[in-house]
Amino acid sequence: MLFCCLFVYGFADAQMEIQPYGATPSERQLAWHDIEVYGLIHFTPTTFEDKEWGYGDADPKIFNPTHFDADQIVKAAKAGGLKGIILVAKHHDGFALWPTQTTGYNISKSPFRNGKGDMVKEVQLAAQKYGLKFGVYCSPWDRNNPEYGTADYLSVYQAQLKELYSNYGNLFMSWHDGANGGDGYYGGARETRNIDNTVYYDWKNTWNITRKMQPMANIFSDVGPDVRWVGNEKGHAAETSWATFTPLAPEGKNEAVPGQANYPQSPTGIRNGQFWMPAECDVPLRKGWFFHAQEKPKTPEALFDLYLKSVGRGAGLDLGLAPDTRGQLHEDDVAALQTFGMMIEKTFANNLAKGATIKTSNSRDQVHIPANLLDNDQHSFWATSDNVHQASLEINLPVPQTFDIISLQEFIPLGQRIEAYTIEVFNGKVWEKIYDGTSIGAKRLIKLTHPLTTDKLRINITESPVCITLSELGLYKKTIL
Repeated sequence: MLFCCLFVYGFADAQMEIQPYGATPSERQLAWHDIEVYGLIHFTPTTFEDKEWGYGDADPKIFNPTHFDADQIVKAAKAGGLKGIILVAKHHDGFALWPTQTTGYNISKSPFRNGKGDMVKEVQLAAQKYGLKFGVYCSPWDRNNPEYGTADYLSVYQAQLKELYSNYGNLFMSWHDGANGGDGYYGGARETRNIDNTVYYDWKNTWNITRKMQPMANIFSDVGPDVRWVGNEKGHAAETSWATFTPLAPEGKNEAVPGQANYPQSPTGIRNGQFWMPAECDVPLRKGWFFHAQEKPKTPEALFDLYLKSVGRGAGLDLGLAPDTRGQLHEDDVAALQTFGMMIEKTFANNLAKGATIKTSNSRDQVHIPANLLDNDQHSFWATSDNVHQASLEINLPVPQTFDIISLQEFIPLGQRIEAYTIEVFNGKVWEKIYDGTSIGAKRLIKLTHPLTTDKLRINITESPVCITLSELGLYKKTIL
């Protein structure tokens, strides 16, 4: 036990010698990066109306999923490789999926479970049962509430968040989007109500509630503060992807606010941004966020491609799941998720670089050695000396291997440091460059245009403003099912 303690303290001391670069992730953000892929469930009376946006005037009695099965939904998500589930506890239509004290427009007024149901609790318990993290989305816009647009509504919304934060365990995300105000039912007024989203929701104090009650919940919105929107609903980040960002205040305002979706830098992030604010790439499994019988889910091949272009660019993939009117995921969706999950699992089960020897042009010391790149431990890493900002790694494989995916991971607790690199393979005669890269970050998955076979490759890190840290390296062959 004493030896273990000394080793841990010794490693921590060695790590502390390396100064962080720029903005770095918090503990909750590091936990978010580990999840990689999660789901966002849309299921309200809007499902039964066959719409994408509910107006807020649907009779609660139409919400009657007679075969709702939270286990079926969560098991399908887990089979797809998802590690977290966010439930839309209240969408813009204002219908609450838990028996809230804040509005009469809630699940207790529906036939579901004879008016005794709590769908948020059922999904939370299913997520807990199958080992997935749980989060919630409670829309700030409420097209049903007669108080929306007035000063009295904020206390209603904050009370809803407090109920969700109090009664459904530890949350990994509190999710918010930029839909704010417009036409609605509003208790029968049937009118358009516009609000100033820079001040109306008092986000500073509203999110203080999140921080106090759910300190490990990452807050997602268009401009963070923990996770930013990637700027599209296509499920992919830019080829160059920085986890740092500096939100700018709208004209005439003092600070940035949720709902600002007009950032051209959202897909790429901002190099040397003020905050660690990685991107979430949200995309529905089908065409729409709610279930529509005429739509089909994306193919496993398409989902795999999105994985490479989201998680494989240092972002997170948020996949929209839409239960049908039974209250279950359609069989087509279940099959697509299962095959996608199997593709991910089988592709990345075997690191073909395992057993390789790595020669480096520089290593910092006897702790931050190149062997750390192959130990399957993201908490260990290779590093260069402080004054060494360029380096090469030559990977010599025991036998030739055929691969078409190269995986690289930086040690992000010390920031995103690498700015440019090249990859070469030895073709038996000369070194041949196969890739020019820029960002790496939490994870970079490089999909080659065709499989290559070699026993030797080289990574040349050509630009970094500070010493280099690299945590993991992998070679993989895509599995096609």
